[in-house]
Amino acid sequence: MPELLPRRRLDQPRMPRRFAVRFDPEVFGQVSERIARFLGTGKFLFWMTVFVTTWIAMNLFAVGLAWDPYPFILLNLAFSTQASYAAPLILLAQNRQDDRDRVSLEEDRARAEQTKADTEYLARELAALRLAVGEVATRDYLRGELDRLRDELPGTESAGARRRRESAESAGERDDVP
Repeated sequence: MPELLPRRRLDQPRMPRRFAVRFDPEVFGQVSERIARFLGTGKFLFWMTVFVTTWIAMNLFAVGLAWDPYPFILLNLAFSTQASYAAPLILLAQNRQDDRDRVSLEEDRARAEQTKADTEYLARELAALRLAVGEVATRDYLRGELDRLRDELPGTESAGARRRRESAESAGERDDVP
């Protein structure tokens, strides 16, 4: 007897269903975050209070419109339904925020590591420059050495030696003056 349904091959994916609902998870997440943010505002609490107060007032005082008598079972059902949707939306929004925080933290860590590496590199370069500068002769050192060499040459006198001699002579003259 021939098979009524052809055998499915397990190595090939199924054909998609015709009426499959497709949605973008990112858009759904953004909408859920907006709802979760709205649920946590004073505006929501104000309008929810107005709604509940109106509901109770109409059911207590408008006898002809009393669709939900005193124990307010329908109102309680509405609260339960709202809570059953609000809790997962809030958790979804928190998970998305955790994901963003995790990515931000990883970027901050990478930036901190790069900054630390850059700082260590600059510290090494600065130390190398200090060592190199320590070996460089300064202008004052060169002047002093040149003055000393000029003083050692016979018949020459450096400007520094001349200044020292003149200052010594003027100090000697001052010592003689009573």
